[in-house]
Amino acid sequence: MSNPPGLLIAAPATRSGKTTLTLALLAALRRRGRVVQPYKCGPDYIDPAFHAAAAGRASYNLDSWALGRGRFDELLDQAADADLCLAEGVMGLFDGVATHGAWGNGSSADIAAATGWPVVLVLDVSGQAQSAAAVALGFARYRHDVTIAGVILNKVASERHAALVRDGFAKHDITVFGAVARDASLTMPERHLGLVQAQEDVALAARLTALADLVERDVDLDSLEAAARPTLRLPQPASPTAPPGQRIALARDDAFSFVYPHLLAGWRAAGAEVVPFSPLADDAPDPSCDVAWLPGGYPELHAGKLAAATRFAEGLRDFAQTKPVHGECGGYMTLGAGLIDAAGHRHAMLGLLGLETDFAQRRLHLGYRSATLLAPIPGHAAGSTLRGHEFHYARVIAQPDPPLAAICDASGVATAETGSRRGHVTGSFFHIVDVAEDTP
Repeated sequence: MSNPPGLLIAAPATRSGKTTLTLALLAALRRRGRVVQPYKCGPDYIDPAFHAAAAGRASYNLDSWALGRGRFDELLDQAADADLCLAEGVMGLFDGVATHGAWGNGSSADIAAATGWPVVLVLDVSGQAQSAAAVALGFARYRHDVTIAGVILNKVASERHAALVRDGFAKHDITVFGAVARDASLTMPERHLGLVQAQEDVALAARLTALADLVERDVDLDSLEAAARPTLRLPQPASPTAPPGQRIALARDDAFSFVYPHLLAGWRAAGAEVVPFSPLADDAPDPSCDVAWLPGGYPELHAGKLAAATRFAEGLRDFAQTKPVHGECGGYMTLGAGLIDAAGHRHAMLGLLGLETDFAQRRLHLGYRSATLLAPIPGHAAGSTLRGHEFHYARVIAQPDPPLAAICDASGVATAETGSRRGHVTGSFFHIVDVAEDTP
């Protein structure tokens, strides 16, 4: 099995331009004929979909808090046929939670140290000059097992500004791979959970072409590629991924798109068949399937259409009479009794659970979660401990059904959002990433 070199694109903080420059590099390298395996650090559904569009292959999430080392190395195997690995960091390079999970605190630095991939630091230099080099110098010295290969200067105001910034780096022998000018036209459209989804961005192909042109002009791609280093490996066996069923009816459309590629790959590797259906197209799950799975997404943006999808509702209610149905986050809200949208209008949902949610008085719920199941869900027995995360803005008005799991945040503090169960139906705001390694 080949062991391609890699780089990790990181920054001192969010909104520095990591995603935009990662997409630009993926598109430009692909244009050069390189096969690039993209990765995303941390729990994120949206950025990897953009990576896949730019690289032409699925992007996988690497996580030191939620993924066991065996599963982590298993995902590195996805790069076996690639020329290069390119991972996008999360938040600031060293930012993570206060406690360790599977084997780290969830920071991008953990991924850089575990893989041996040097870091390309994206610096938003608007409003500063030589001081940018001091920031990079501090990052280079902060953690001995993380190597800063160099920097890309972002949001440069002019050639004079770029020269002033470069002066600081020259004095400390820190490589500057390029200086990218400020260009508002290349800003990616956003909504409340992050970027507008890749499949909804009608201008994405043109945007990727423009981004590739940008970095081909402003970044030394030859030097950047030469800075990549072979991937370190610490092979550990991963327990097989337990699929929720042999034939899985999976909701897949703009309202239900948050599915981790490593879970789908694991289900298929275990011999399961994934049968997609679209609730927004008023499709019902295939009755020959033995489980229905509703992932997260944006049901709050499509609540009226979902409430009017009678064939979907009747088909799923019939399915749930005899077979298991599980919903994650957006899927959980859809299985509930009602959803109040941002304008304050209540929409009747499927009523398979009693959950009532409200986006008119929204509240952010964000962070890693550990869940010990009080009852089984498809693919996982009662008593299993799962690692994952929660990310939504829904306020829970009612959650009357028996709890599905005892759920704690990264610090071990119990959360109020325990999920629900009723008959064959289960659901929670919890997004599964992996099974905890100490689960029997």
